Amino acid sequence: MQYQVPQFTDVEDKIFGPLTLKQFVYIAGGAGLGFLIWRYLPAIIAIPVALSVVGFAVALAFIKINKKPFIFTIEAAFKYITHTKLYLWQANRRTNKKQKAQTSEMPSLQPELPSLSESRLKSLAWSLDINERISLDRAKEQNLQP
Repeated sequence: MQYQVPQFTDVEDKIFGPLTLKQFVYIAGGAGLGFLIWRYLPAIIAIPVALSVVGFAVALAFIKINKKPFIFTIEAAFKYITHTKLYLWQANRRTNKKQKAQTSEMPSLQPELPSLSESRLKSLAWSLDINERISLDRAKEQNLQP
């Protein structure tokens, strides 16, 4: 039995002519609020306020930033402004005498790593190389013998 798989699920339906339901609500709400501002405020104050409200409603309805609706950008900006921020900075700080004394009194929590001198490193690399060659030679001998 075959089933139809829905496609284009991220595309919203155009309900009100060329507008989706969200776009229509944004435009209708902005126009209604703009009308109320025009009706109850003096004209000198109402015109710029109503134009900004209607402009914001149009931006919410039609503008997309990085293929996402403008409301997501407004939400991210609001969260950025209202929430606490954690700043991490690992700069070389100048420590005063008290901090140096405290750190010298406390034992180190990190284990000390052994250091390798250049000659020790060369001898270690040489021994690993030789051991690898010996093991390869033994494997070849075992494969050749019946």
